[in-house]
Amino acid sequence: MAILKVAVLGNPVLRVPAEPVKNIPAPEIQRLIDDMIETMREYRGIGLAAPQVHRSLQIAVIEEEKDPDAPKEPSSPLTVLINPRIIPVTDQMAEDWEGCLSIPELRGKVPRFKEVEVQAHDRRGKPLHLKATDFFARVIQHEYDHLTGTVFLDRMKSFETLTYPAEYGRFWARHEDEG
Repeated sequence: MAILKVAVLGNPVLRVPAEPVKNIPAPEIQRLIDDMIETMREYRGIGLAAPQVHRSLQIAVIEEEKDPDAPKEPSSPLTVLINPRIIPVTDQMAEDWEGCLSIPELRGKVPRFKEVEVQAHDRRGKPLHLKATDFFARVIQHEYDHLTGTVFLDRMKSFETLTYPAEYGRFWARHEDEG
């Protein structure tokens, strides 16, 4: 396994719709998935899409570790989505903070559907069907956007909340805790 170089905003690979994966069991696809997982963990991300590591393929990996300070928050187990399709289950949306490994040092509030249905293939090529809500649904939509050439900045209603992490901690997080 290897840690891969992450493409940052401005690299054209992030703005091109990714190609479907045709031969999921192929050793090079399996190696890419392993490398993506290792890269995501190395950079302490909770999701990573293949275009972010310079591969224009419809593959996303997601894994959220449980926050020890928030024991009621569920964690998402390692999930590999290949050639996913996402269908909103509800029109209800929520706006919350997002960041991205490809847009380092920036965060902003992004509206997302609160619940989605996902149809994809797992890393072995077997059909995968799941429903996701709240934060897990947000992460899936964020990674799916990377497969369509979209970044979270494109989804923001305004740039008024666009902030650096240090300023988020100084101003936004404190303000939200008080609210």
